[in-house]
Amino acid sequence: MIARKSFPAMLLLLLIACGGREKDDERPFVYFRNYSRTFNDMHEKHLAAATLRGITPIASVEEIGKASRPLKKITSGRRYQVDKLTHSIPYLVPEARDLLEEIARNFQDSLKAKHLPPHALIVTSLLRTKNDAERLRDGNGNASARSAHLFATTFDIAHARYAPLGKKTTTVDKLKSVLAGVLKDLRDRRRCYVRYEYKQICFHITVR
Repeated sequence: MIARKSFPAMLLLLLIACGGREKDDERPFVYFRNYSRTFNDMHEKHLAAATLRGITPIASVEEIGKASRPLKKITSGRRYQVDKLTHSIPYLVPEARDLLEEIARNFQDSLKAKHLPPHALIVTSLLRTKNDAERLRDGNGNASARSAHLFATTFDIAHARYAPLGKKTTTVDKLKSVLAGVLKDLRDRRRCYVRYEYKQICFHITVR
């Protein structure tokens, strides 16, 4: 008799517990704030890290094989896609390539943990040759003559564009917030410098 009487109570407790977990899964999304204030590493920091770890700048793509350090070619995959490059070429030093892979992997893991559909990142700029830098300056007077991109340590990831990996998608603001959280964690761990570029619509990232 005691067991039969306690069964409804146990069932009620189980339903309440399950309902509580469901509410936890549906808790409101927390948006990242203060992008410019958080990711404010200035050009000098990026350049110092780039010159310490990167290659000696090369004049053109024909000099890839003569670079002072081995370079890794960056190609599109499931986690990130290389955009159509107009002023850079798809190469990075191994440490920068590993950082890009880690960012993309952590981004996917974070989307999954937050119950958001998978999306690939879009890489918009990588290694610039001296010729690339000169052409960029011709069209953009604000472009630096000594960019960290010249050293193959630096890459840009779009913060307003993502490639859905299925039929489901979500808002750009949510994807941007997730990416910012990933970058803040790596920056706090002294893995990279990051600058939030508003006009270029990207995160400018240099491996440390």
